[in-house]
Amino acid sequence: MATKKLETGNGGETHQTTSDDGDRLTTNQGIPVSDNQNQLKAGARGPVLLEDFVLREKIFHFDHERIPERIVHARGSAAHGFFESYEDLSDITRADLFSEKGKRTPLFTRFSTVAGGAGSVDTPRDVRGFAVKFYTQEGNWDLVGNNIPVFFIQDAIKFPDLIHSVKMEADKGYPQAASAHDTFWDFISLMPESTHMIMWAMSDRTIPRSLRTMEGFGIHTFRMVNAKGKSTFVKFHWKPKQGVASTCWDEAVKIAGADPDFQRRDLFEAIDRGDFPEWELGIQAFDEAFADSLPFDVLDPTKIIPEEVLPVRLIGRMVLDRYPDNFFAETEQVAYCPANVVPGIDFTNDPLLQGRLFSYLDTQLKRLGSTNFHQLPINAAKCPVMNFQRDGHMQMAVPKGRANYEPNSLSEAGEEGGPRECPAKGFTTFPGRDAEDEQGDKLRIRPESFADHYSQARMFFRSLAVPEQAHLASAIVFELSKVGLEHVRVRMMSNLVNVDPDLAKRVANGLAMPLPKASPSAAPVQDLDPSPALRIIEGPFDLATIKGRSIGVLIADGTDAVALKALTGAIAGGGARAVIVAPKVGGAKLSDGSVQKADLQLAGGPSVLFDAVVVLVSDKGCAALLGEAAATQFVMDAFGHCKAIAHSPEAQPLLDKAGVVPDAGVVAADKAFVEAAGKRYWDREPKVRMLA
Repeated sequence: MATKKLETGNGGETHQTTSDDGDRLTTNQGIPVSDNQNQLKAGARGPVLLEDFVLREKIFHFDHERIPERIVHARGSAAHGFFESYEDLSDITRADLFSEKGKRTPLFTRFSTVAGGAGSVDTPRDVRGFAVKFYTQEGNWDLVGNNIPVFFIQDAIKFPDLIHSVKMEADKGYPQAASAHDTFWDFISLMPESTHMIMWAMSDRTIPRSLRTMEGFGIHTFRMVNAKGKSTFVKFHWKPKQGVASTCWDEAVKIAGADPDFQRRDLFEAIDRGDFPEWELGIQAFDEAFADSLPFDVLDPTKIIPEEVLPVRLIGRMVLDRYPDNFFAETEQVAYCPANVVPGIDFTNDPLLQGRLFSYLDTQLKRLGSTNFHQLPINAAKCPVMNFQRDGHMQMAVPKGRANYEPNSLSEAGEEGGPRECPAKGFTTFPGRDAEDEQGDKLRIRPESFADHYSQARMFFRSLAVPEQAHLASAIVFELSKVGLEHVRVRMMSNLVNVDPDLAKRVANGLAMPLPKASPSAAPVQDLDPSPALRIIEGPFDLATIKGRSIGVLIADGTDAVALKALTGAIAGGGARAVIVAPKVGGAKLSDGSVQKADLQLAGGPSVLFDAVVVLVSDKGCAALLGEAAATQFVMDAFGHCKAIAHSPEAQPLLDKAGVVPDAGVVAADKAFVEAAGKRYWDREPKVRMLA
């Protein structure tokens, strides 16, 4: 058998090859595959060709691997709502939902994790899906994205490999909903194009505090086309009005045990109490000349346009105001497809997007069992649907007349002839090309403009606040510590040297391994300007407010009734929710003899469920809590997770036992706490845990 080796492809990707015919990669028909890294395109930056049978077979088989659960994004939570346009955008798009200021369009939005099954937990370290179905007057538009603006791969032919690597290992069936294992990091370390996404995946972005505090992105470069046929490139952004907030890793792990449905519950309860989640939709709009001026290719889905280079223009808002009536009928059966666009929205030759346009429709057929899945109420358009598609499994429409073909002349005989094409208002594909070399040889190749895999990864890391950099480095250390293959750890660290030598050194120190040399780079690594917009901590959406948050208030027998009423009133006045926690769910007897019922029992209401905490107890109540481990843990975790802690003077012995050291986030239980509770105290973190 010939010796296997590693080779670097034309796009800088690294993959294994062999000269042994017995090990050669083939299709399911036994046809040898010459290139498993790139789709067949018309020219280096051209569109993907339908004749690529290797791609079609690979994606087709991948789409049908699981039934009936989604292969990816299986665990999701969703809500109904509406989109309201801020202005008339007719100058850049003919899309109906943007045609006038104040126009409202109904929608259904589903948030999801990627790797775990439907029965996994809400809070793993994972990318979150962010998919919006707009029910416009000209049909459904599905904007199917993530809470991260880039992706792991540049070409859709690699998607099955990516997901196979991150899913449960094939022989063991674990770990579930986790990337901290050999196969994922083996794949990632061999795919330098994934480096930028790994920076995001190991950052706090993948452990969000709630679904309401996530940004959303369309990832790809799309087109908007106006009535005159003029095209404008666009990237889509969702900006949460609630701010962007994340957990720390220890907190996310404990939330998973305390409440596996934490984020699903948070979304439901926010809507239920009328605190409707809201996002603003923004676009980065640009032309071909601007695209050409950038130091990267806008068709590369592993790249972003920094907001400091091209600001985001806010064009509307999304409000989620109604929870599904039935989880299965709506959240489970909703079928998103990036190919669902309306007149005025169009595609580009992004090779990841092009593959997605094929994959999703095929997936829905397997999951929902019928080509008529679009007739399910949650998927059905809210405008007239008229065509000659007939029959099929689970057909729910009852077409009348004998016309089931077009063209026909039955109307000349007085019969119903059916609908006709509409050149004036129908969808027309933008005829222009993404690049001059679109018409070219049939090639499996990446353009050279896709070859820089490290510059934006470096920019992302250097844009983060100091605590976020420490979290990212520590996350990589944790993940690689679960990798048993030492050569994979070494190879990954070699890639990180290209990103930032200090980051690589921190990871090496965290693993107690020597720092290797940098891996070969297919393109020079550039020092791009940092982008402060990428930060969560001290970033543009780090809102110092308790509005929409939950505050845990720990009480016990003897708690001062007047102080409790004043404090909960102040919390409500700040737009937050006070959650009463007591040793027993029946409540506690207050100082005035009244009984305050609890929302949660102490053992079932740990502080990880809250954004800040209050310990409001008497001497007697504190003495009782000192013998309760859950009370000590309640305070200890709040302090360790850098949250604000308010307390009555009588609670001091409990704080001492929990190891609380006074700082700016440890305050008296009075109205001033409302201001202190609006943020986390990250400067406390190095004192409570070791960070890379």
